[in-house]
Amino acid sequence: MWTIIVQIFPYAIAFTIPLLITALGGLYSERSGVVNIGLEGLMVVGFFTGALVISKLELTIPEHSIWLGLLAAFIAGALFSLLHAFACISLNANQVISGTAINMIAGALTVFLARNMTGSGNILIVHGLIRRNIPVLSKIPILGRLLFTQVYATTWLVLAILFVAWFVLYKTSFGLRLRACGEHPQAADAAGINVYMMRYMAVMISGAFAGLGGAIILVTYSGEFTGTVSGLGFLALAALIFGQWKPLGVLGATFFFGFASTIANVSQVIPALTVIPGILLKNFPYIVTLIVLVLSSKYSQAPRAAGEPYDKAKR
Repeated sequence: MWTIIVQIFPYAIAFTIPLLITALGGLYSERSGVVNIGLEGLMVVGFFTGALVISKLELTIPEHSIWLGLLAAFIAGALFSLLHAFACISLNANQVISGTAINMIAGALTVFLARNMTGSGNILIVHGLIRRNIPVLSKIPILGRLLFTQVYATTWLVLAILFVAWFVLYKTSFGLRLRACGEHPQAADAAGINVYMMRYMAVMISGAFAGLGGAIILVTYSGEFTGTVSGLGFLALAALIFGQWKPLGVLGATFFFGFASTIANVSQVIPALTVIPGILLKNFPYIVTLIVLVLSSKYSQAPRAAGEPYDKAKR
């Protein structure tokens, strides 16, 4: 059993990281009072943008192309999320319908552009991030092999963002204002907080993080834009709910779902898992997701104003 865990743990971490950064984006949006089920589409936008930028730059500046692609995906996700922000915040549109539209538009638009650029709808990159051992730390017994051996640089980037996200939400005035907008927007407005601006900023942060998550998939274990992130945006939403809209809870939930998905993906190459029917293992992450959501729904405490449009004129 220990051998199996050691074998699949690096893959589980790699699968968890894009889930984690995307769920953190959803956390910021929902904490401000805007439900963003468009995370899937925003991941696709980042996936496409990262692939496009890296494929154009990797032959001329290979050492910088990956990080420029991640930055471009971050910015593209933030800009594309403005569509959702404008519809939900300025027009008071239904947030679920708007998020669904974002998913549909993002998938169709990126595939259309990719087909016109490559003819196949796919964009292949030659170079991705390389797994590296962390000096000294990789020699630590047990933890060294699990956490500091064969890891991507994006793993530490996202963990740093997680810490910053926690600090901003709970230790700064910006985080206090953001959470107030998601709990009592009328009271926040009465206190002089610009609810509209705070929600716009939160949705843009969610788009930026989701776009970065899509690009991380590209540079770690995918290597090719295919027009879909296989439902990871929705899995990130499930992890957000399971994690009770808290950064550390989201970390635990995304690792749980990432580990479950990894077991399904590598089951055919690990002899101990081949005795379990393949169809059961392939559906395992989604079955677990449904069970977890059913069991945790009774205790879920979403931000009180999440999903509710705010109209200052009706205050």
